[in-house]
Amino acid sequence: MRLAHDHQVVTSPQPATDEQEDDVFAVEQLSRLCDGLAQQRPNNLHELLNSLALIAPLLNAIPNVVFFIKDAQARYLLANLTLAKRCGFKTVMPLLGKTSADVFPAQLGSGYTEQDLRVLRHGVLIQDQLEMHLYNGRETGWCLTQKLALYDAQGKIIGMAGISHDLQEAKANHPAYQRLAAIDVYIRQHYARPIALEELTVLTALSVAQIERYCKRIFHLTPRQMIHKVRLEKATELLAGDLPITDIALQCGYTDHSAFSRQFKSMTGLTPRAFRLTATP
Repeated sequence: MRLAHDHQVVTSPQPATDEQEDDVFAVEQLSRLCDGLAQQRPNNLHELLNSLALIAPLLNAIPNVVFFIKDAQARYLLANLTLAKRCGFKTVMPLLGKTSADVFPAQLGSGYTEQDLRVLRHGVLIQDQLEMHLYNGRETGWCLTQKLALYDAQGKIIGMAGISHDLQEAKANHPAYQRLAAIDVYIRQHYARPIALEELTVLTALSVAQIERYCKRIFHLTPRQMIHKVRLEKATELLAGDLPITDIALQCGYTDHSAFSRQFKSMTGLTPRAFRLTATP
């Protein structure tokens, strides 16, 4: 499993910095850590947490990556400082023992906890889930989130681990950037209708496989995720106004209200109606 949480695609991004490369390396390291945790099969969570005691301080040195372990009741047992600060705490300690519903705004927190319980009750694997989050000051940001269940020696789910990293800026120094930037522009121009991958192959003179691979390297997203992201960005803008939600769905490329609501909740943790309420001053 490759664990990765999540900002807006920048139309004129800067070249990747050493700090960004360090973040990518940190995510890869945490991915391997979580893979190891999933394979440990300890007798209990206390045993697993003890095995992480020495490296716990290192987790606090990663500013754009959230890492956590929760118990079977979705309560934080281990978290890094980045997560604690985003929840409004100066240290990790006040976060421990609480659920997402306890520390995030009511409607957002309940959505995160609902996702946690799917992992804890059914062993669902959340992998590369593109999500919009609200940070301090109601600033929106995009993350890629992954969560996995932790099992004991008897095969019982005893907790979960997760990583969430901020979506990095596009890598403008990549040789294929110019052709891929055209995809971003094209999506932003045509998001209100279905976009077939074949259209993108004509646009870029690349194969579907090449487009998929380069989009992941440059934008850190699949083409389908890029389309959903642009549509949801536009939807959140429209939800700040009075336009009926059914009309917003149509304007953002969704053929029916229910499909729009499902996709919106998957990426924000809220229904469009609930999001509109949170956006109201």
